[in-house]
Amino acid sequence: MTEQTFYDAVGGHDTFQGIVDRFYAGVVADDVLAPMYPPEDLPGANRRMVTFLEQYWGGPTTYSEERGHPRLRMRHQPFKVNPLARDRWIQHMVAAVKDARLSPLHESQLLDYLERAAHSMLNTFED
Repeated sequence: MTEQTFYDAVGGHDTFQGIVDRFYAGVVADDVLAPMYPPEDLPGANRRMVTFLEQYWGGPTTYSEERGHPRLRMRHQPFKVNPLARDRWIQHMVAAVKDARLSPLHESQLLDYLERAAHSMLNTFED
């Protein structure tokens, strides 16, 4: 018998799509983060995040098939990710994950990963 992946346990694509949709709804209204996300790229950014998270958590490998290795730090290097931007990103992601109403264990695991990832994207302390 195969073990169930995190992806399957939390509800698969619909769950991750809902989290990412709620996250970006917060981002577009945020004065710090919105300038980093040009409106014309929001659908692409949404899809990239969904496919990345799905793959990371045991779902389809669409992200790597389309984009290769994630190289998250390299892909975020062009953006000024200072402590304020990081904290706002975490704030919107926490709200999006909590709205998903995952089990406490799954919520904790997902938020732990996302918060660690956000801290690793920090690339400047300038305003």
